[in-house]
Amino acid sequence: MRYLPLTDTDRSAMLETIGASDVDALFVDVPADHYLTAPIEGLPHHASEMAVEKHMRALSKQNLAAADAAFFLGAGAYRHHVPATVDHLIQRGEFLTAYTPYQPEIAQGTLQMLFEFQTQVAKLYGCAVANASMYDGSTACWEAVAMAGRVTRRKRVVLSGALHPHYAETVKTMAKFTEDQIADALPSLTAKPDNAGLIARIDDQTSCVVVQYPDILGRIPDLAEIAEAAHAKGALLVAVNTEPVALGAIKAPGELGADIVVGEGQSIGVGLQFGGPYLGLFAVRDPKHVRQMPGRLCGETVDAEGKRGFVLTLSTREQHIRREKATSNICTNSGLCALAFSIHLTLLGEKGLRALAAENHRLACIAADRLAQVPGVTVLNDTFFNEFTVILPADAREVVRKLAQDKVLAGVSLGRLFPKVDALSGGLVVAVTETTTEEDIATLGRAIEEVLA
Repeated sequence: MRYLPLTDTDRSAMLETIGASDVDALFVDVPADHYLTAPIEGLPHHASEMAVEKHMRALSKQNLAAADAAFFLGAGAYRHHVPATVDHLIQRGEFLTAYTPYQPEIAQGTLQMLFEFQTQVAKLYGCAVANASMYDGSTACWEAVAMAGRVTRRKRVVLSGALHPHYAETVKTMAKFTEDQIADALPSLTAKPDNAGLIARIDDQTSCVVVQYPDILGRIPDLAEIAEAAHAKGALLVAVNTEPVALGAIKAPGELGADIVVGEGQSIGVGLQFGGPYLGLFAVRDPKHVRQMPGRLCGETVDAEGKRGFVLTLSTREQHIRREKATSNICTNSGLCALAFSIHLTLLGEKGLRALAAENHRLACIAADRLAQVPGVTVLNDTFFNEFTVILPADAREVVRKLAQDKVLAGVSLGRLFPKVDALSGGLVVAVTETTTEEDIATLGRAIEEVLA
């Protein structure tokens, strides 16, 4: 049976209802030169299951797994050790296929897990309320911008130049549909973030200021100073965190005045997985803003017999009730990744998270000291957590490519993140976690010395 067993009559009725002459009319926005006019060259029309398996295995061997290299990649996705317990528990049948519950009364286990997850995120972020997760950090960032517009009824958004460019691009893409005015900037290669320059761009029409913490260069901005300036103009502060392990060592954004805190939860419980799926986190400091939050919120209550129970307190998209009044385009949560996050954070506890953060920072300091000894290399940062930027006397993209051939993944080049900005081409963002050994750090130092010699 076909997945969508529609008859010709069904299709005709649907097209007539939406006012389309035929199916091709649905794709009118796709440029004509992007249409396929013939089968893709080199792609076979069919193959046996065994042949396909053999071919896919051969392709997979071209990958270089993080565990098979000296690994220093970061810039929004980090390699951390995920305990085997996490994988074991999330593969239980009642969790593995779980979707956001539309009949919450029969999904008490899922609701309780999400309730605990929300509690963990709220405490981690220093906020009053967190939702039941979102797609990933970049889409959560946009949702924060959209929410700030609803709260302030303003349309101007100020982005820090040190916001991850992928997050900035997501915001700019979505803003095309809401007519928000995005005031962005480029990062400055300075030891400290340019807070004064950022604050100078806030005006009386600004809905929110978006600041990454730590930022894309690994620096740690003074959120309290920015929050005070934003609030003086009636704007909200949106803090973006891409490395939640850092919050085991630095103050929570909500404690520093951030009104909305969002980020990527991948570091805790979720492997790199070649880019996804990942986990968006979203929280607000003031409970009065709960009604403007996107996504879903789970709550605790008692049943008719007085027993503890869990409910879907808010379903703010309301896709199954009043879609036109939705606060978000996101219609589900990253349930399995949220579960992995919650299990891992539960295993760590507050003491374990602080110890993990301390080890990350210790190893990063060793790496920064080693790279500072390489002739021609300058460590940009005065402060950092487990990620910092070095300035090379050559195009960092070329250095990264050469080292990758020897299974040394040296970091993420700023030239890759900002390909149109020549002034940033020598920048290399280096990330160090508890999975990095001191031998790996020594290998990286030697390898860069050899390439630059």
